[in-house]
Amino acid sequence: MNRIDGRKENELRPVKMTTSFVDFAEGSVLIECGKTKVLCCASVEDRAPKHVPEGTGWVTAEYSMLPRANRERSRRDVSKLKLSPRSAEIQRLIGRSLRAAVDLAALGDRTITIDCDVLQGDGGTRTASVTGGFAALAIACKKLVESGAIEKNPIKNHVAAVSAGIVEDELLLDLCYEEDSHAMVDLNCVMNENGELIELQGTGEGRGFTVSEQRALVDLCQGGIQELIAKQKEILGGNT
Repeated sequence: MNRIDGRKENELRPVKMTTSFVDFAEGSVLIECGKTKVLCCASVEDRAPKHVPEGTGWVTAEYSMLPRANRERSRRDVSKLKLSPRSAEIQRLIGRSLRAAVDLAALGDRTITIDCDVLQGDGGTRTASVTGGFAALAIACKKLVESGAIEKNPIKNHVAAVSAGIVEDELLLDLCYEEDSHAMVDLNCVMNENGELIELQGTGEGRGFTVSEQRALVDLCQGGIQELIAKQKEILGGNT
């Protein structure tokens, strides 16, 4: 099939990451994946949650979409007096993914919160949040080392995420909104730089998918994630 933006089936959308996008966060990255744009900010607090063992840190995330991030205005969660189930599920995914990249004991008694705010959504907002969120986290951790707050960088390895799906019986990487809305199968994949899976979310829409199809989708994602991690390393330089 001919993709709407002319990409090959295994080709990512154009990716751009702009560091230090805001002045006050300990780490900030604006990530753009095609038309999807997410602002990721890392904030450091010198205390850890009560459920965390003493001497151990924590990494968590919050996720939201601005009212005009989509084609029609959506209500802010605060106006509904509760977090939407979708936002809650996505921010848990981001938090789990980023904790997998960090030696929490080396972080010490502190919390790093990654705020992921979708400025414009065109598919893949959760995966862009993981990829950009890691970059913001890495910048914040480097600053902790440089300030003498911690002795060694707690980042263990790079983490990134991307989507893949089956559209009109073809396997495609990094679905934009138009492709995602017509996908028969949608899969989100989080991996580290060693090729180890951190999380896999797959859903059949209208039909199931075979184990061999799942493996093929994961292979597609792995290639895309390697490219994203290379981009992270390029923009972070010596930050990890």
